[in-house]
Amino acid sequence: MQPSISYATPVPPPDDRLSHRRESPLPTRLARTGQLADRSRAAVLEMIYRAGSGHVGSSLSCVDIISVLRFDQMNWSASRPRSESDVFILSKGHAAPAWYASLMVGGDLGPEEVGTLRQIDSRLQGHPDRTRLDLVDLSTGALGQGLSVAVGRAQAKRLRGRGDFVYCLAGDGELQEGQIWEAVTVAGARRLANVVLVVDHNGSQNDGLLSEIMPLAGLAERFRAFEWHVQDVNGHSHLSLMDALANARDNQAQPSVVIARTRKGHLGPGRIALNGSHSATLTREEYESAMRYLEGRRDESHP
Repeated sequence: MQPSISYATPVPPPDDRLSHRRESPLPTRLARTGQLADRSRAAVLEMIYRAGSGHVGSSLSCVDIISVLRFDQMNWSASRPRSESDVFILSKGHAAPAWYASLMVGGDLGPEEVGTLRQIDSRLQGHPDRTRLDLVDLSTGALGQGLSVAVGRAQAKRLRGRGDFVYCLAGDGELQEGQIWEAVTVAGARRLANVVLVVDHNGSQNDGLLSEIMPLAGLAERFRAFEWHVQDVNGHSHLSLMDALANARDNQAQPSVVIARTRKGHLGPGRIALNGSHSATLTREEYESAMRYLEGRRDESHP
C-alpha cells in the first residue's frame, strides 16, 4: 500500500480573491476548508513517514489553524510580495510540515516534493528556511522569536499605511520564552491592531506536559493585562476559528490573540496519531492506519 496526498476527491484550490472567498456561503467555505485540511493532514503524514523523522504531533495539532488561515482567512498569495499582502509567521518552526502541506494542497508546491522533507539541499527543511523556499515568510526554529518579527512587520505596514495583517502561529510551550512577553508588551503599548497571534494550545511540549513543566494558568488574563484582545476557542473547529479571526480583524483598538485549544496528533474526532507524541517515528502500520482513517473521512462534513 502506498497512499499519496491525492487520496481524496480533488478539491480545487481556493480563489485568491479574498473577498470572493469570504462572501461564499458558509457551508461551502466549511466544506472546502475541511476537505483541504484532511488532504493537508495526509500530506503531513506522508512527508514525515517518508523522511523517517519529524514532529508529527506538533504538526497535526495546528493543521486546522493553518488550513483556516491559508484557505479562508489570509490575504496571502504565493505570487504576491509580502509588502503588498498579509504575512504568515510560523513561530513554532518544528511544525513546518503543516505549512508545506498547505502549500502542496493549495497548488503552490508540486506533490513530487512530498518525499523531500529533511533531505540535504531540499527546499523543505525540518524548520522553515526562507533562503531555500520563498513561500516561507520567515526562517524560524529558535522558539520565541516569531512574535517579535511579527510586531516589527506589523509596525512597518502601519507606518506605510498598509491595511494588511501579520499572523503569527506560536506554540504554548513557546510562551515560556521571555522574548514572547517583550513582544506582547510592545504590541499592546503601541496598539498594533494588525497583529494577530494564534496560540496552538495543545498542552504539551518536547519534554512533557505544560502542567508539569511550566503551567500557563490564567493565560487569557495575562494577555488582557498587556492590553490585548483575547479569544479562547476550539482549535479544531473551523467555524470557531473563522469567527475568531474575523473578530480579530474587526478589533481596530488593540492586537489580538486567539488561544486555540488543540490536541497533539489530531486526525479527527477521537482519533490521535502516535498517542499525541511530540516527535515519535511513524511505523508503516501506524501510517497506513492513519491514511485509511483520513480516506474514510473524505465525504464527511466538517465543523
